[in-house]
Amino acid sequence: MSAFDEIQSALRERADLNARLSLIPYEGTPEIKDVSGQKYLYIRKRVGSKVTSTYVGTYSDELYQLLLRNTREAREIRKSLRKLDKKLAELGYQESELEPRVIRNLDFARANMKANIYDQAVLEGVATSFPQTEEIIENGKVNGMTASDVQKILNLKHAWEFILDQDVIQAKSDYYVLCHIARLVNEGFFTDGGRIRGVPVTIGGSSYIPPLPKEFEVRERIEEILQSDMADIDKAICLCLYTMKTQVFIDGNKRAAVIFANHFLIAHGQGFLVIPEVHVAEFKNLLVAYYEGEDEGIITAFLKDNCWKIF
Repeated sequence: MSAFDEIQSALRERADLNARLSLIPYEGTPEIKDVSGQKYLYIRKRVGSKVTSTYVGTYSDELYQLLLRNTREAREIRKSLRKLDKKLAELGYQESELEPRVIRNLDFARANMKANIYDQAVLEGVATSFPQTEEIIENGKVNGMTASDVQKILNLKHAWEFILDQDVIQAKSDYYVLCHIARLVNEGFFTDGGRIRGVPVTIGGSSYIPPLPKEFEVRERIEEILQSDMADIDKAICLCLYTMKTQVFIDGNKRAAVIFANHFLIAHGQGFLVIPEVHVAEFKNLLVAYYEGEDEGIITAFLKDNCWKIF
């Protein structure tokens, strides 16, 4: 592996670890306080020169053990991050500055991330409301939803955090970034959700049966799209639709495709692309028609008009 490839791999891993760290709801040292004979749990954490103490809840062994696990996990992640930083320094990597428009686009995407995750969850048929989605994103749990749906939303958060990392946004929107995104959205459902599909699949509501994808063909097609003379938004939509129709992975193709397209769009300062809840039904109908041979221009125009947000 060349030094460049090692750097890219390390940057993807670092972004992944930072995203995992952001998913830990309570990071710090758990402490028990006794108030009038009742025990309560707090998290003590040093922020700069100050030590903060944040209330978590009434004491229970289960909650206390959860906080201890969070502390251990955060400690291990930070240890791994330090090792990666050292490795990157040894490889000669230096942080580079992003263009102002890309920085603004990152801020724009982060400000809308909760809404984008909600819209993607609706597209996937997750039974959630926006307040529930927000609660899961902020605290990692919510009542009244299945564990599977909660996991899907957490995985979407993880994948979005990954592409919005300053290092990852500078990486090329290639096959490897797509595979990593797919692994993140499939985490907890498949042992290697980022591996190219090796079994036949069918698509509900459509007679289209996608052939088994071949890695070299997928890599070449992605590169062809990136090197084409299309406008950036057209490239992003093409990357998105190609990933969906090819069914590159065993599952999570729509989720991975949308986030992959956004990695490209945001890296070029061109806004973001998400199917709003109000347009999900129409999009699904157009997607089935596209799968079955309808001109790609129809669904492309729909996405441009209804799903592309610029700042």
